[in-house]
Amino acid sequence: MRSTITAGCIFILLFNFALTKAQETGHRSAIIPAPVTFEKHAGEFVFNEQTVITADATGQPLLVFFKTYLSGLSKFPGGQPAKRMLPQTVKNKPNRILFTSKGAENLPDEGYKLSITPQTIVVTGKKAGLFYGMQSLIQLFPVETTGELRLPCQSISDYPRFGYRGLMLDVSRHFFTVTQVKDLLDMMAHYKLNRFHWHLTDDQGWRIEIKSLPKLTQVGAFRVPRIGDFGAMDPPKPGEKATDGGFYTQDEIREVIRYAAERNIQVMPEIDVPGHSMAAIAAYPELSCTQDTSIKVNPGSSFAKWFSDGKYEMYVDNTLNPANEATYVFLDKVFTEVASLFPYEYIHIGGDECFKGFWEKDAGIQAFMKKMNIATTHELQGYFISRLNKIISSKNKKLIGWDEILEGGLNDQVAIMNRFGEKGAIAQLKKKLNIVLAPGNNGLYFDYAQSQSDMESINHGGFSPVWKAYAYNPEYESLTAEDKKHILGVSGCVWTEHIPSVSKLQYMIFPRMFALAETAWSQESNKDYKGFAENTLPKHLEKLDKAGYNYRVPTPFAYTDTTLVGKQFYFDLKVPMAGAKIYYTLSNRLPGDADHEYRGPISLDVPEGKKRVLKILVVSPSGRRSVVTNITLDNSI
Repeated sequence: MRSTITAGCIFILLFNFALTKAQETGHRSAIIPAPVTFEKHAGEFVFNEQTVITADATGQPLLVFFKTYLSGLSKFPGGQPAKRMLPQTVKNKPNRILFTSKGAENLPDEGYKLSITPQTIVVTGKKAGLFYGMQSLIQLFPVETTGELRLPCQSISDYPRFGYRGLMLDVSRHFFTVTQVKDLLDMMAHYKLNRFHWHLTDDQGWRIEIKSLPKLTQVGAFRVPRIGDFGAMDPPKPGEKATDGGFYTQDEIREVIRYAAERNIQVMPEIDVPGHSMAAIAAYPELSCTQDTSIKVNPGSSFAKWFSDGKYEMYVDNTLNPANEATYVFLDKVFTEVASLFPYEYIHIGGDECFKGFWEKDAGIQAFMKKMNIATTHELQGYFISRLNKIISSKNKKLIGWDEILEGGLNDQVAIMNRFGEKGAIAQLKKKLNIVLAPGNNGLYFDYAQSQSDMESINHGGFSPVWKAYAYNPEYESLTAEDKKHILGVSGCVWTEHIPSVSKLQYMIFPRMFALAETAWSQESNKDYKGFAENTLPKHLEKLDKAGYNYRVPTPFAYTDTTLVGKQFYFDLKVPMAGAKIYYTLSNRLPGDADHEYRGPISLDVPEGKKRVLKILVVSPSGRRSVVTNITLDNSI
């Protein structure tokens, strides 16, 4: 986004969303997400060889997590070799760390208390709350320790704003291994996200083993390989082998669910129907209305033509036939096995972007609609969703889907995952439907661009900077207290059309996942972007940097392209984390680490009638680079 600011004739101090070196203030804890109450006290707790770590019966399972972290074997950010984390001095008085449920009787669900004095660290909570208290304690550990390990004294009382705090990962467009999924679960748990939405099927791959329908993974899990922009791929060529893909066995699914449960994360599967079903149709073409046996798993192209009025036309059938009873037999088999695998109460059925052109052309479907007194293909989709809801209910599960499942006038009491934002959400809540808010236009689609710079990596478009996800408030002003009771929570979404690797996944998630965590957990009155960006985020970015995670290095300003009008300009920039450096040029050339290094405030004069372009680059301690900020200094007006 480009903005123009008039500086006047003499001087400007550029307002910015800059980040400072990490430090903890009296107003903001170093913890993400921000706790309900935080008080800083005098003194420090010093680890030593006499420090005792104990727990009552409720806290016993946490001892493994915590001691593993201390020994450096944990995958949590900042985990380092044991010699760095273990006590270094024996002269201090004995002290202890206690994990307990005693005193937690009146705490809210998932709530905890954390008290640090010079003599004791006490984490109090029940089940998940105790776990989250431990995570908060771990976050307080310094990025680097030499000699003694010290934690500042403080007290925290905390509980979540929303019960559903989710992150969706699409593994159909690009497949991620069990190990990679587990690493993501670790990060989710560390920042108190508790719902993993697993998008398992789509046009580009079927990723879950269904034993009664083996061709779903034998055929549907693999596609022909393609390199390049995933949104503009060529379709499969005759005789071309499908070698790109993968799937999870049912044992692997169970292992991920077990691993997640240990971290207080529930796993919600998504089986996307009736649209986005090309991988299933490639395996079982009789499920589509065209019954085209030449259909292959989509290697990336949408196989669609878009028109100026926003409508589109699919060239290849990717939609199940809702008039064929065999479709419902197929779905019953799929959801029988899915329901038996996943303990979570909801199953996501997708239901979005269902192209109905083939339904409209098929004589058999048109005859079915006439027989059933179904007037439109939107109503036909509503019929399909209602049939599927009965199947899922028969498995003692609840159906949740994207907004579009309501388009056909569906009257079932299903849950909605809202991706379109306020207008639709309010209408859904007025119908007393339970909803999860995941609107892309409010910064929660992490496949969208993180700025409007053309230096951003390939993405799905849109504009989702970290501050936009942070600023989102799902409790819209026009909602009543009764309406708000039906908000289950919020979720970020990671669609992977343009995310082929873990490195790219991490770049797109961080630091936006931190903003999501605070939006989902923290009370709205406690949210403070300036404190978050200046005092808290730098420490967490520094941990990511040292642990080898990829992430987007923040720029010094909220917008990457800005025009300032005036003749004299003053810049006071701040680095995003300890050890980062800022480089700049005034020659309209991209800066590098051999250019001017910013070491303190600078004043720039621009001759009358002239322009200068200031380009700024941030380089992290590990060498990761930000996109370049372009500031046009204009004295020609």
